[in-house]
Amino acid sequence: MDASELVKRIRGDGYAIVANAVDCTLVEAIKRELAPWLMRQHMGRNDFEGYHTERVYALLAKAPSIAGLIEHPLVLAIVDQLLPVNYLLSAALAINVHPGETPQRFHVDDAGGNLLKRPRVHVGVSTMWALDDFTVANGATEIVPGSHLWEEGREPTPADAVTAVMPAGSVMIFLGNVLHRGGANQSTGVRLGITPQYCAPFIRQLENMVLAVPPEIAGRYSDRIQSLLGYSVVEPGFMGYVDGLHPKRLIDPEYRGRKARGIPS
Repeated sequence: MDASELVKRIRGDGYAIVANAVDCTLVEAIKRELAPWLMRQHMGRNDFEGYHTERVYALLAKAPSIAGLIEHPLVLAIVDQLLPVNYLLSAALAINVHPGETPQRFHVDDAGGNLLKRPRVHVGVSTMWALDDFTVANGATEIVPGSHLWEEGREPTPADAVTAVMPAGSVMIFLGNVLHRGGANQSTGVRLGITPQYCAPFIRQLENMVLAVPPEIAGRYSDRIQSLLGYSVVEPGFMGYVDGLHPKRLIDPEYRGRKARGIPS
């Protein structure tokens, strides 16, 4: 299924799953890079994060192979159709759910849009990458189809949700205003997921990416990743500048990409 067909499904149901979107080589590389951060030393600090769940933030500063998920061509082709141009990476975190974890509360990821009454437009798009097989038993994400179209005040019940069962290497793409939650892990193993989330350029990112991934690290990545992090400006205009100059100058002092258009570089 191509990007346009998946976008139709996402607009209708609120989500779509692409099975086996990356191969085991990338999955294993990411797991190796994350291993030092997944030592059961930093479990969740509240019921939402999960007292039996490890969360690793600022991933691009810790596990470079994550870039292969964040700028996956099919995912970006889908997000290109769902968000305004110049959209940003709002968050990128690992969620490692251990046995005994309880279900999260249902929530949306693009909470920046919650000042608007439902039904409202989405201002973000989220992805959930399975680095382990996602099963009913190990706490796969539970998503409420069509909840992006619900009226104000309607509350979800567990019966409204479906479980995003998918093999390792798969991805679920869903609108930021779709209700979902992490499930209960009733198995004997962990369930590792990576969730890059994208937002409209006029919404504040959940994670302060230019601090989480400073220039000396951002410079190692592609132009697309740098732009998603916030080393970019919103056109037309110049929102996002640093000291009156393009933020790419923090990475490359010789950057002159906008000079030809009469905009400060």
